Amino acid sequence: MTSENLVRLLAEPSRVKVFAAVVLGADTLAEVTAATGLSTKDAALALRRLEDGELLVAGDDRRRQVSYPLLRDLARASGEVARAAGDGPGEASGATDAVVRVFVKDGRLARLPAQWSRKLRVLDHIAEQAFDVGRRYPEREVNDILRRWCDGGATDHVTLRRYLVDLHLLRREDGVYWRRSD
Repeated sequence: MTSENLVRLLAEPSRVKVFAAVVLGADTLAEVTAATGLSTKDAALALRRLEDGELLVAGDDRRRQVSYPLLRDLARASGEVARAAGDGPGEASGATDAVVRVFVKDGRLARLPAQWSRKLRVLDHIAEQAFDVGRRYPEREVNDILRRWCDGGATDHVTLRRYLVDLHLLRREDGVYWRRSD
């Protein structure tokens, strides 16, 4: 899929509503219909189009979820195209460091940015700083680590943990968390 195809896929308001409903946890057609206010027919059609476009996939637990790897690949590809064209920020580390400095103060998360690209960068920074690659962490330890990051900030540790897992910056299985090298 290309970025252009993604834009086309989400250009239909009913598909955006369905996509948002799935992001927020709706899984079945009934849940999607209730969350979006769409007719069953329109919701089913939108689900089918999003699944055909591989934007929605079945997760490990067979529930519908967003294909975050696809979105990450598209984001990387668009960043490479922008840098090749001279439109990108150039050296990413300088821009990244500036974003992190705005939202992370004295090793604590002040707040999460609203813009997704910045939010992802801040979350990636936290994952890199807080968790060693390959090391297994029990949930209690993850909570303790994330509480320290959230202390005095506007975000709670549960929300932070959910973002890290949902965006695949941390993996979770049977109450054990780890950060993969990829």
